[in-house]
Amino acid sequence: MTYVDGFLLAVSKANLERYKDMARTAGDVWKELGAIDYVECIGDDVPYGELTSFPRAVLAKDDEVVIFSWITYESRAKRDEILAKVMADERLKGDEWKDIFDGKRMIYGGFEAVVEL
Repeated sequence: MTYVDGFLLAVSKANLERYKDMARTAGDVWKELGAIDYVECIGDDVPYGELTSFPRAVLAKDDEVVIFSWITYESRAKRDEILAKVMADERLKGDEWKDIFDGKRMIYGGFEAVVEL
């Protein structure tokens, strides 16, 4: 079974094009270093729930969109190997990326796939 890193964050509409540029670069890096898939999605039908919701989870503001993304790997071991290389890659260390979104409101985690159809 594959291993998945999942991410949920909010990006201001003013920074959306910069985010897309960053995501393309990051996706190229992850794929080049061995990730199976790299997917970034912009919220299109994500209502603000009364108790829980994607926007509530990341404290999205009125001028922000919710981003849901995931990266898949062959295994947890392969993910750990790839992630170490990604974190050392100079293409993702530029100052142009640091203020695109509030990382304190990002939710992320690693997941072991249990059903794949």
